[in-house]
Amino acid sequence: MTFIDQTIVAIAAPNIQSELGLSSSGVTWVVNSYLLALAAGFALGGRLTDVVGSRRIVIVGILGFAVSSTLCGLTPRGSLAEAWMITFRATQGLSAALMIPAALAVVVAAFPVNERGKALAIFFGVSGGLTAIGPIAGGYLTQWTWRAIFWINVPVAVAALVLTLAAGIVSVPRRERIDWRGAAVIAVGMGLSVFGLEQARTWGWGSVLTWLCIVGGLVALGLFVVLERRTAVPLIKIGIFRDRAFLADNLVLFFSMIAFVPVFFFASVYSQVSLGYGASQAGLYLLVFFAGFAPAAQVGGRILDTRGARPSMIAGAVLATAGFLTWAWTITDLSLGAQWWCIVLAGAGIGLLLGPASTDATNRAVDASYGEVTGITQTVRNYASALGLAVLGTVLGSVFADRLGASLSGLGLPPGAAAGLASSSSDAGSALAGVPPQLREQIQTAVATDFAIGIRYVLIGMAAALVVTLLAALLHPGGRVTEIAALDEPSATPPAER
Repeated sequence: MTFIDQTIVAIAAPNIQSELGLSSSGVTWVVNSYLLALAAGFALGGRLTDVVGSRRIVIVGILGFAVSSTLCGLTPRGSLAEAWMITFRATQGLSAALMIPAALAVVVAAFPVNERGKALAIFFGVSGGLTAIGPIAGGYLTQWTWRAIFWINVPVAVAALVLTLAAGIVSVPRRERIDWRGAAVIAVGMGLSVFGLEQARTWGWGSVLTWLCIVGGLVALGLFVVLERRTAVPLIKIGIFRDRAFLADNLVLFFSMIAFVPVFFFASVYSQVSLGYGASQAGLYLLVFFAGFAPAAQVGGRILDTRGARPSMIAGAVLATAGFLTWAWTITDLSLGAQWWCIVLAGAGIGLLLGPASTDATNRAVDASYGEVTGITQTVRNYASALGLAVLGTVLGSVFADRLGASLSGLGLPPGAAAGLASSSSDAGSALAGVPPQLREQIQTAVATDFAIGIRYVLIGMAAALVVTLLAALLHPGGRVTEIAALDEPSATPPAER
């Protein structure tokens, strides 16, 4: 459920926006509220996994996710729609923040450290495959109704509960205090900073509100670091970042995730706006990315077990940078035939680096429990995804509006008409309802071309983030981790044991 929902909503975004009348910013928040809540709640989810036990936490997470999905599917039309959808997408993300650390804790507890690379490569390969199912399932379900992409989670949740209860998972709760203050401060910091960056395209970069949110969020994140260093049992042990390898792994995760999850949203909308695809065709367009990602994830796991994470991360960053740059170069050809090899290359690069960075970070953090380490790495990943979606969405909106304004002026239409078309780019047909028929085809061509140019800037931004990923990978000291001195995992009993 959690991995499929990272991509399935991206496919349905144009339909959701059209039926509910959401703003361009609102439809972005439908995707981003999930990622932001997942990031803000993950560290807490990791701690709760340690303190309460993985079995209980995963059950609570499944139930919360199912209820939230049902309510998303029941979103009413009208003025309440945008707030309703964003709210329950956020509760979906919080539920996922409980489930994923508990699920990963079960996997790690079942394998010795020298086999975790292979085990987690399988885990991330399967999750990557399930993420790939999202676009396909979303495409076909959306043809019936976009609400079905949320309702499909309910039978999956029932199956997940049955399997969880049948698995006989044994976990030993650990009586410790939970840093609720830290959880609140980090949530405020992440929320304000992403909100400011997202709203910059609406409020403008000159707005005092924009900078109050961004600066306020960064100040809150700085306060979180100070508080955690002074807390006896912190939510996150800041001191473990002193380990150079652990720091490098997390920098790799942060900058690569600016590209990884946001690309599904932008590519989905591009395929429907610029290529004219329907929802099911858009799902197949995104599937091309996983043709490179899934096999590369398996190769990355094997490299990690034999040579360590550094070679795989470096190779992956190089491949991904090349893939996103060439994809940006061919994006205005408006043809999958010209782009497919670039998309495969981009997917292969991400697949090669993502699993090894996550696993190596886990194995390097010898002064923290697995729940704490997972909380850190997943918080880094999802916060970066939310930031990437906010910043790159602002870039896309600005470039697209400017280009379209120039194109419409060239066709003899007032530049102000660009704002309406840009804000409803995923439903251009409705926006063109009042346009004379003789100009409609020319304007549709301009929308497709100018939107593709906006996506080119987005892909270039992702490639820039991957260049920084490469620099972070080069900082890694290298070597394999063959043993862990003090990985204090409370749920050390294998999940198959009854």
